[in-house]
Amino acid sequence: MPKNRNVFSSGRRAARGGLAHRAVQAGWRWAQRRGAVTAEQPGGYRFRAIGPGTKLAFPQGTVFGEPWIRLGAHCIIGEQVTLTAGMMPDLDLGPDPILTLGDGVVIGRGGHVVADTTVTIGSDVYMGPYVYITSTNHSYDDPHEPVGRQWPRMEPVEIGPGCWIGTGAVILPGARLGRNVVVAAGAVVRGTVPDHAVVAGAPAKVVRTWDEEAGWQPPLRTPAPRPIPADITPEQLLALSELEDRQ
Repeated sequence: MPKNRNVFSSGRRAARGGLAHRAVQAGWRWAQRRGAVTAEQPGGYRFRAIGPGTKLAFPQGTVFGEPWIRLGAHCIIGEQVTLTAGMMPDLDLGPDPILTLGDGVVIGRGGHVVADTTVTIGSDVYMGPYVYITSTNHSYDDPHEPVGRQWPRMEPVEIGPGCWIGTGAVILPGARLGRNVVVAAGAVVRGTVPDHAVVAGAPAKVVRTWDEEAGWQPPLRTPAPRPIPADITPEQLLALSELEDRQ
């Protein structure tokens, strides 16, 4: 009989644990929905603008200087993303935005965009997790003074439309990325990068370029994806994929 009581007690504990787990998960999903920041639900933030369809996932990272941050339409900003304008909160940064995101920008989880001077990110820029973009860097001119006590250097950053920035990449002050640039994961980028270039490494170097006549040089190692015809339906796509799987 004691053995049976132990079995029943274990079953009750497991049931209570399962209920608690489901309650925690449901509560977290509720918090994520209610804690997300949108144009209709800005919470305590005072952004210069939040375009329609833009969402900052909950929980947010450090956010300050919102009156000098302009977010375009249909942006997706992941959890724990830091967005700051100015070196500290409650500064008067003048009449113009300091940090500007175009339409359709995606910032992955844990990203940082630190704009002590202007940072402009064009439309349809996609970033993987933990990308770090900054317009400010420490200086170390005086070899006798601690680096952290020396006044930092600031330079504007500009990222052209259509870029893809891989996980963990760092974009340093003064960087100018052209249109449709690919930044490899972990790259450290400074200076000017031309349109349609691929950069990799620390410091980042151009490893592939594209032009109208020669295409990609060196050539891509994988074939280009086949374009989807404009008039094809989702059902036809599904049937085609099933047919290819059987071949």
